Amino acid sequence: MKTRPAGIGNVNADWMGSLPPKLSAMPLKHIAVPGSHDSFTYWVDVHAPVGPDQKAFVKYLATMFSVLAKKVMVKWAMTQNLTFKEQLEAGIRYFDLRVSSKPRESGKEIYFIHGLFGHKVSEGLLEINSFLSKHRKEVVFLDFNHYYAMGAEHHVYLLTMLQEVFGSKLCNMCAVDSITLDYLWKNKYQVIVFYHHPSAQGIPVMWPGNKIPAPWANTTEPNKLTQFLEATLKDRSNHGSFHVSQAILTPRVNTVAKGLLWGLRNYLVERNLPTIISWVEAQRPGLDGVNIITSDFVELTDFANIVIKLNNLLLSEQERKQR
Repeated sequence: MKTRPAGIGNVNADWMGSLPPKLSAMPLKHIAVPGSHDSFTYWVDVHAPVGPDQKAFVKYLATMFSVLAKKVMVKWAMTQNLTFKEQLEAGIRYFDLRVSSKPRESGKEIYFIHGLFGHKVSEGLLEINSFLSKHRKEVVFLDFNHYYAMGAEHHVYLLTMLQEVFGSKLCNMCAVDSITLDYLWKNKYQVIVFYHHPSAQGIPVMWPGNKIPAPWANTTEPNKLTQFLEATLKDRSNHGSFHVSQAILTPRVNTVAKGLLWGLRNYLVERNLPTIISWVEAQRPGLDGVNIITSDFVELTDFANIVIKLNNLLLSEQERKQR
């Protein structure tokens, strides 16, 4: 386990349970929730094959240059430095999850993936469940949205694992408007799983992907990103769902080529964070406002705190209405 970066502690380990009653009674889709992008990439395996999510030319380079090429890939594949436990203690409550089997590996084991393979999914789920068992009023969103090299038997394995690990903590699918923290606490639900694949149909505790749209700007330019985020927020009230604002920049092939040895964090994220964080600070939660906001390298700024504090605006709005 790596050491925790400076300034990260468990100050937000119980932030949901500490919200005032006015907020715990509100629909959760109106509450500002901090999330992480490619949540599991704090460790990747440079000795495993390149993942099936990569383009053919990347696989070719990795085959030709082996560990050297993968060490460069690590700098672009890693989007987080904190483990699941550290993210949870910092206040992160939404996890963006991409999973894959390992081609040519016998058995049905599933791994987190982003260019390179990470930990076994089972290890991550157990870490999350351990935290939730100690923090009974905290609720997490697990968004399984990309699957690679997975047949029917892999999906059965993963779906069974989710139900076995979390058990009665899993929230049954229902109208999004009816989901409040009070409702979840009353029923002892702590996990809302979104499973973007037909194999989960008919399982009451697996929510479909259309209940949590996460529009993606796919740009390297912070100004284009914030314009996109604004445009998609204006449209969110039409969907009757949770909503993810992906406050992230996405490298293109030429971005990687220019900053090859620098990596995502040094070349793209750090220099543009002030613009992105300024946008986050200017938001408000609520019906037409933000819900879940995701970021890369959540520990680089006071990201989780900034998002959580947006909920104070909901309180001041209520007070104004009551006057």
